[in-house]
Amino acid sequence: MASGVGLYAMNLYFTAALMPTVVAEIGGQQYYAWASTGYLITAVIATMFVSRMLTTQGAAHTYVTAYLLFAAGTLISAASPTMELFVTGRAVQGFGAGLLTGLGYAVIRSVLPQTLWTRGTGVVSAMFGIGTLVGPALGGVFAELNAWRAAFGVLAALAVILSVVTLRALPRRKPAKSIRLRVPIPSIIALALTSATLSLSSTLSTFWVPVMVGAGLLLLIVFLAVDARDANGVLPRLTYARCNQLKWVYLTVAALCAGVMVENFIPLFGQQLANLSPLLAGLLGAVLSLGWVVAQLFSANATGKIARRLTRTGPVLLTVGLASYGVLQAVHATAFIVVLWVVMLLIAGIGIGLAFPHLSVAAMSSSDDETEGAKAAAAVSTTQLIAFTLTSAIAGNLLALGSASQLAAARWLVLGIAALTVIGTVTVLFVTGKARTAR
Repeated sequence: MASGVGLYAMNLYFTAALMPTVVAEIGGQQYYAWASTGYLITAVIATMFVSRMLTTQGAAHTYVTAYLLFAAGTLISAASPTMELFVTGRAVQGFGAGLLTGLGYAVIRSVLPQTLWTRGTGVVSAMFGIGTLVGPALGGVFAELNAWRAAFGVLAALAVILSVVTLRALPRRKPAKSIRLRVPIPSIIALALTSATLSLSSTLSTFWVPVMVGAGLLLLIVFLAVDARDANGVLPRLTYARCNQLKWVYLTVAALCAGVMVENFIPLFGQQLANLSPLLAGLLGAVLSLGWVVAQLFSANATGKIARRLTRTGPVLLTVGLASYGVLQAVHATAFIVVLWVVMLLIAGIGIGLAFPHLSVAAMSSSDDETEGAKAAAAVSTTQLIAFTLTSAIAGNLLALGSASQLAAARWLVLGIAALTVIGTVTVLFVTGKARTAR
């Protein structure tokens, strides 16, 4: 179960470390952000099908389907002669990855006894952190060898191996009859159009950029309006209740995840501005995740007032760390500047790790109803994917604003995303004000 989430997280940042090498060979830098956006859009869509597939196919066969889709998309990307086909492969890969992410949490309830649910959730969360650590470094190794196609081939082989292991490890029986939730097609379409519109804006002329961005923001409002009216929407109904804190939890989670998306571009900036080797640039891309994982181990044990303070401090550290990293961008950056980058990225990562565990608990505590509480907790993953998708789309526009120079592009992107994380410093106050971040 945990291996699927680990594969999803590793691939996200594994590919980020390889992207400079991919672009150098097949071109298409204007579609750079689409490599992430296409992957994330289909991942979000896939999470909506997890419950239905578990009901009809069972855990083992659903996992196999997810792994094989992931492998197929990976092979398409590996064989791509153009960036357009590469992005197509990433979209197929993303659908499989989205299924794996959703299954990681959903299968815990159906396969493990209740006494192991907490431990199972902890293992799955830990695998996400490990994936984000291993991915950039491993991608950097393959980039150093100029072997990005071989890297994707290895990743596809790993997915096939995991499908075989999973088929043997999980029960193959179909689950007992259960209520089949309707897939929220209107909400999914609105969300996909939002992300696609924002991404497309980064490839158009200057005149059309503000028009497409405005259209994207309008579609985001449409998504929220449609989803609020749908009993089986993407987000739990409690999200739209006036007196419930869940919406503030999700907004804070979204702000933290926006900060995480900087990792996709750190290897690129490391190579362009500091002349780092692909390996060192990949390792630099893992620094933020390192701070996240280490801080989370410490923060997860905190309770009461300490937990609330850590939760409030987290978004502030994230914003300060990213803003400082953005300001410190420089052409031909010296070793000293690179060390400062490492420190600032560590601070940003620590901010994420301090707050994230308690936001998950806050989601679980948003309702006294066990079923609704479980839905709210599961939707944290959905919120992550939505935030990743929208931030990736916005990142393309930020890069385009600074296209005149590598330095300007780096500053626009990092400082722009840092501005998004400011939202979390405000919304977290509404979460902690309820004093329900830990119980």
